[in-house]
Amino acid sequence: MKNFVLKGNICYSESRESIRLLPNSYLVCENGLCAGAFTELPEKYASLPLTDYGDRIIIPGLVDLHLHAPQFAFRGLGMDMELMEWLNTYTFPEESKYADLEYAERAYSLFARHMHLCATTRAAIFSSLHSPATELLMDKMEESGLVSFVGKVNMDRNSPDYYCEKSASSSLEATERWICNTMDKYKNTRPIITPRFIPTCSDELMRGLRTLVEKYNLPVQSHLSENYNEIALVQELCPDARFYGDAYNRFGLFGGDHPCIMAHCVHTGEEELDLIKKNGVFIAHSPLSNSNIASGVAPISKYLANDIHVGLASDVAGGETENMFYSIASSIRASKLRWRLRDQSVKPLSVDQAFYIATVGGGSFFGKVGSFEPGYEFDALVLDDSGLDHPQELSLRSRLDRCLYLADDRDIKAKYVRGHQLFDRT
Repeated sequence: MKNFVLKGNICYSESRESIRLLPNSYLVCENGLCAGAFTELPEKYASLPLTDYGDRIIIPGLVDLHLHAPQFAFRGLGMDMELMEWLNTYTFPEESKYADLEYAERAYSLFARHMHLCATTRAAIFSSLHSPATELLMDKMEESGLVSFVGKVNMDRNSPDYYCEKSASSSLEATERWICNTMDKYKNTRPIITPRFIPTCSDELMRGLRTLVEKYNLPVQSHLSENYNEIALVQELCPDARFYGDAYNRFGLFGGDHPCIMAHCVHTGEEELDLIKKNGVFIAHSPLSNSNIASGVAPISKYLANDIHVGLASDVAGGETENMFYSIASSIRASKLRWRLRDQSVKPLSVDQAFYIATVGGGSFFGKVGSFEPGYEFDALVLDDSGLDHPQELSLRSRLDRCLYLADDRDIKAKYVRGHQLFDRT
């Protein structure tokens, strides 16, 4: 692990409501951790190797708190459908292909290459229900240099015959073998328990997954309150549950003593929100997929005001791109439409809030991640905005805002994860 200094225009969240801007300043890495950002380099760091990125912008790496690796192959398709039709038309047929390891090798090599080059430095990823392909995906993610949680999907009911585990017991046996094969295999990649969602998981399977969570001390990821038809199906399947989140909670798969990510939470009521807060559940906000498959818009500024953990997610392939800059811009745009057309008591997201959930908000699931405050893990992107043409002089804040709306992989000139440089194209 190197100790070094980066010089450039440094920007990071100092709170949910404010971005700190340090023009022409210094960012210090010690043993993979941030030692701080300084307008003048302290003498004790003067001997460290320094990379001067000139007028480029340096921001924390972005965190994608929810995406589906096997769906990467069909991103951009079926965007005129709603959730359940989209799953049956595109998702389940594609994910079933990952029983073929040759196909998985081709598909996951492409996925990992894109993840290596994009703005994401941390990710929580769904695989398919196939253990060998999931382990292959974890190999690829480890090679990519990102830090990630990867989950073998569990689903034993209400799924197509060609894409459904035979029984709860067979699902649990395969999952436990996969956990044992992978939990100590990697430096940057860890398993995460992944029931697809309540409609596809029997009570027996959910109880068994809780046992695995406790036995191996693993986090959980799933979906929650995304779509009206989905919510109605959960009510039918789980009549004793007071609300969707309660259906997870009664199996011990809803935060509390183990970290938990629930994607979407578009239609979360007050009782469900109270339980999310009490149990410390992370909401993975997915504005692209929520728009594309007509689920709605989650009231994210309300969640932030209630001190709920919120991170940002691409939700590939419900979201059509892994570009997290696009998710940042889309989260602001969607919140404005919700405010204007549905509920003016919930304010739109500000740029500062959207940047926060894309960095510190989601990064907190991984520990001290997403900031350049001292003690945070050193994940950083170096952005070259010189290709974003403009005739006028712009402040650093204006340049950052334009990057969040306009940047893509081509504008990322260097990428660091845990203090390791993944690439430098300057």
